[in-house]
Amino acid sequence: MNVVQQIRRINATEQRHGPGSSASWHDDYRDSAYIFAGGLPFELTEGDVICVFSQYGEIVNINLVRDKETGRSKGYAFLQYEDQRSTVLAVDNLNGAKVLGRTLRVDHVKNYRQPKHPDADEVPAERAMNAAPQPLPCEDSDEDAMRQAGIDPDDPMAEYYLKKHRRRLRKEKHRSKRHKSRRSRSPPSAA
Repeated sequence: MNVVQQIRRINATEQRHGPGSSASWHDDYRDSAYIFAGGLPFELTEGDVICVFSQYGEIVNINLVRDKETGRSKGYAFLQYEDQRSTVLAVDNLNGAKVLGRTLRVDHVKNYRQPKHPDADEVPAERAMNAAPQPLPCEDSDEDAMRQAGIDPDDPMAEYYLKKHRRRLRKEKHRSKRHKSRRSRSPPSAA
């Protein structure tokens, strides 16, 4: 009997007997918000896995295991939910579900350890939450750029003035590059 069938059998037995003196088997994992998801289609990305599993709660960390040489998914992942109760819902509802023709195996993880990154000497003290999108790097915020250009950020036309200011700066930069390249190409003057 495979794991998917075992979990279904345990859940059915629990439902028949009702909430008796023994607690649910899920209670053994009440201190962990991590789940294991196996049998994932190889073409799924981290974003795809998050889409499938986020219907039972917010995912704050995902480790889609990949082959080190090819970078191709190995078909399994570890996910951390923001709320541990979401793990119970995901295990009960997604274990045995079919995604792109493959049967998922979803189970609790009791003692998950973050993988070490090759460039890090030790595991970070605080857990990295990697499911949230990374902020885009920017040189300055629009408000700071407006202040530097002498534009009042509260002015209703501030965005227009900022675009105009940035366009003017690009033109000046382009002109100075052209001017430098012309000087470098011109023959030396005879003195």
